[in-house]
Amino acid sequence: MAIQLIDLPFAQDALEPIISKETIQYHYGKHHQAYVNNTNALIKDTELDNEILLIDIIKNSDGMLFNNAAQAFNHEFYWMCLTPDPLPPSAKFLELITRDFGSFESFKDEFLSKAATLFGSGWVWLELDIHEKLIITQRANADTPIVHHHTPLLTMDVWEHAYYIDYRNDRKKYLESLWDLIDWKFVASNVIEYYNDLTQPCKDNSELCTYIEQMQDLNEVRT
Repeated sequence: MAIQLIDLPFAQDALEPIISKETIQYHYGKHHQAYVNNTNALIKDTELDNEILLIDIIKNSDGMLFNNAAQAFNHEFYWMCLTPDPLPPSAKFLELITRDFGSFESFKDEFLSKAATLFGSGWVWLELDIHEKLIITQRANADTPIVHHHTPLLTMDVWEHAYYIDYRNDRKKYLESLWDLIDWKFVASNVIEYYNDLTQPCKDNSELCTYIEQMQDLNEVRT
């Protein structure tokens, strides 16, 4: 079963002037599309051709297939992290950030620094690790949190094709500008998704589960 290129959650010119329509046309319409096309070509007539979820293909592949499938997933996630109408993080989500990074400003500084200094191409992620702690990771090339049993919450693409048309080689300026487009409701919703996917109930002393339950009570997460 072929995987599909997702529809963007915004119009192709909606992120201007931070991300131009031309960049979207190349990044989404050519690069992302190529990863989808390559994945479909590589799984054709194999046992993975029947996999419904892209995540399952990633977890059961390596080499060229892994690279293309993981890049298709990473790009899907990247687009979902962006919005032309951003709202600030909720007070409850800020509590979680402060718990693990000391302050929102410390979190922002570390995230942007790791994104700016990742050598070569790749992705910088905010992830929820197996200990229910928020961490920031640099992941080269097509690497992705899901193969490390981490829950992805937020990512920034630092492959040069993500920003060269608009910013040339000024990765730092691209990252600082992109920060203003982050969809914090989507980021928070990924914490809720982790909670919903748990196979066992939360422990009574789980700070994360307490946070999630409060988030649900306040109905702060996008449906």
